[in-house]
Amino acid sequence: MDLLQLRYFQTVARYEHMSRAAEELRVAQPSLSRTIARLEAELGSPLFSRQGRRIRLNQYGAMFLRHVDRALSELDDGRRAVREARDTGLGRVGVASETLLTVTHLLGSFRAAHPRADVRLFQSTAEEMERRLRSREVDFCVASQPLNGANLDSIELAREEVLLAVPPGHRLDGRESVTIPELADEPFVTTRRGHWQRALLDRLFSSEGLTPLLSCEGDEPGASQDMVSAGLGIGLIPATSRRIGTDSHIPVAWVRLDAPDCHRVLTLVWNRDAHLSDAALSFREFTTGIPFMTHRLPDPRREPAHDPS
Repeated sequence: MDLLQLRYFQTVARYEHMSRAAEELRVAQPSLSRTIARLEAELGSPLFSRQGRRIRLNQYGAMFLRHVDRALSELDDGRRAVREARDTGLGRVGVASETLLTVTHLLGSFRAAHPRADVRLFQSTAEEMERRLRSREVDFCVASQPLNGANLDSIELAREEVLLAVPPGHRLDGRESVTIPELADEPFVTTRRGHWQRALLDRLFSSEGLTPLLSCEGDEPGASQDMVSAGLGIGLIPATSRRIGTDSHIPVAWVRLDAPDCHRVLTLVWNRDAHLSDAALSFREFTTGIPFMTHRLPDPRREPAHDPS
């Protein structure tokens, strides 16, 4: 049994598909099939159930995969630790976030305080964050919704109100607050499923036995205010994102939602079993040791936004 067999098995187990695994590993499928067959012969037990061309991880394969994942993760951590000890810098820290605007100021401040740290940033959905933490592609996730998974630790960084943004001159422009049933026929600009804005919107409407009417579903939360201003719909936007948006002169009107728990909660999440470089340890201390974001809640009526620079 060698490392190549184990890594091949891990990839096949993840895809449960020989062709896709072979494509990712960049090996010929017959060679990959022979490697898995040799591993099964050495273990004395099949690891996959085969039905024609379809394969599924069986109970022995699932049991073996748990040990393989731990063993390969430890080896990867060891390789990383040696590399970081050899280097003169602090090492690398990988961070995933649903929207880059959320962490731009934080990472900029961290780089200024620790210029030797190698910072890598990834934009990811909640599902992708969980995968990246499990595979140790990133050290931390700045998440706006709960992440599920064993061995994950988290700490709350910030809690902020989520407001309703409407185009200037809209029938709700000037309202102090609005209920969800009053929005039943209003088209919403929002994100696709998997992003926190969509999860919040669906939850708020579901609690009233309603389904939101959508005018736009996208993958770029930062564009919501532009689309609302253009009259394409209304949208849920957190106070901080409004304040540090890419264009601080986008005219919209702000209304508070009369709904329970209409907030975004930001948490820092990490895998407690993963090796953390000096850069990663410094990032966690830096992030949790200072206020992550400070903002004042805006007046619910239209308020001229200011340039954050």
